[in-house]
Amino acid sequence: MSTRHLGIIGAGNMGAAFARRLAAAGHDVTITARDAAHARSAAAAAGPKARAVRPNEIARDADVIILAVPFGAAVDALRSAGDLTGKTVVDITNPLTADMSGLQLGHTTSAAEEIQKAVPRANVVKAFNTTFAQVLGAERSGARTQVLYAGNDAAARDIVRGIAESIGFEAVDSGPLANARHLEPLGMLTIYLGYVAGRGTKIAPAFVPVT
Repeated sequence: MSTRHLGIIGAGNMGAAFARRLAAAGHDVTITARDAAHARSAAAAAGPKARAVRPNEIARDADVIILAVPFGAAVDALRSAGDLTGKTVVDITNPLTADMSGLQLGHTTSAAEEIQKAVPRANVVKAFNTTFAQVLGAERSGARTQVLYAGNDAAARDIVRGIAESIGFEAVDSGPLANARHLEPLGMLTIYLGYVAGRGTKIAPAFVPVT
């Protein structure tokens, strides 16, 4: 496994879970948030491989940025992150409506595509948007949970595949970034099944062979 320096924007449930899992896998992790205390707390919980930085420092050392904030805050967060030229940006967002009953956009574009337009010098890869924080942060055994990922840059997709596999997931290449138009509704369905249909947050979609 090749280790990387990963920057995480956002210190909520997903950002903190990423910090723990990535640091435990041996990656160097920096994390930032609007509330510096939240970033420091997440870094401390992740251990000595993680540290908190200011928002404008997150892109300085990291070659991969994980965007773990709501879609509405995503573009501003990235534009405040520093120089993103050539960086891989992992977009985990789902563009939920305010009441979480549906998606703000879809069919002809996606959150990931809109983010890519806003930061054209970065390579955006959609991934982990069908993964609950409770699944991301858990120790796993047996069959590996799938992470579906999509992006236009082949090298960036390969980087995301390696990151997912390094923390125990099965990575499923889902093609170009436009396929985020399909992954984001799947993320919405996962949220519905977890919270509304009562299946809980230790679930994840999977595509398995049928014999």
